[in-house]
Amino acid sequence: MDLTIDTVSLPHDDPEASLAFYRDLLGFEVRGDVGEGRTRWITVGPAGRPDTSILLAPPGADPGVTDAERRTIAEMMAKGTFGWILLATPRLDAMFEKVRAGGAEVVQEPTDQPYGIRDCAFRDPAGNLIRVREAG
Repeated sequence: MDLTIDTVSLPHDDPEASLAFYRDLLGFEVRGDVGEGRTRWITVGPAGRPDTSILLAPPGADPGVTDAERRTIAEMMAKGTFGWILLATPRLDAMFEKVRAGGAEVVQEPTDQPYGIRDCAFRDPAGNLIRVREAG
């Protein structure tokens, strides 16, 4: 089998804050932005890497999602336990300082982990956990 990861999805509850975070702080390019108001599906990804994207999607927009499920999703997002992603960069400390200066909630400063990587963690505007490891 020849499989690749094309797109992963993270929820958002404020499209403008998500755009500012992923585009302006992380430097991702915007590849798509459809919908209106707060119900927008925004696709972003690293410049020069069109084969990998993140879809920022409104949670619970699927008509099959019940009201109870929407409440659960909202509660999990508020606690920061609904979505997460692991990214990598060769310039971990510089990226971390830029994101911290941009006001992101810091979860963990750059740390040498006992299992052999150096990484950090912060939350995006929707509460998603963003872990970033230093690429060698």
